[in-house]
Amino acid sequence: MVKPEVLQKYALFGGLMEEQIENIIPLMKHETYNPKEEIITEGKPNDKIYFLIEGHVEVTKRNIHLSHFGEGEAFGEMEVLDVMPAIASIKALSNVTAISISNKALREIYKMDVKAFSLIIMNLARDLSRRLRRMDEKLASQPIMI
Repeated sequence: MVKPEVLQKYALFGGLMEEQIENIIPLMKHETYNPKEEIITEGKPNDKIYFLIEGHVEVTKRNIHLSHFGEGEAFGEMEVLDVMPAIASIKALSNVTAISISNKALREIYKMDVKAFSLIIMNLARDLSRRLRRMDEKLASQPIMI
């Protein structure tokens, strides 16, 4: 299984002590995907946050490339927070190894350690804010079509 020091490089676990991460690891699931395999499908339910340990993925919406993520990055946070269907598809571009944490596991973390849960949710909000900021900048840098 993944070691605490590996997870500490992810923003979502920022501020957590090694012992807190060790308590969370048993709630996580190890997953692997082959190139071109869809991990999240646009319009379908997703209840997990994925942490890329190895490999690269592409983010698309209506078959339009939006972004890509690599090792050390996470995705799937939006659906965990708002429990709506996935807003975009995520597909493996290479062999992918990921660790996931489900909505149910997050509830277990809340029951075990409310301070750790609070830090995770705060970090999640910061990550989503940064991602929104980057997308706003990307959109604002596009030429205006009249």
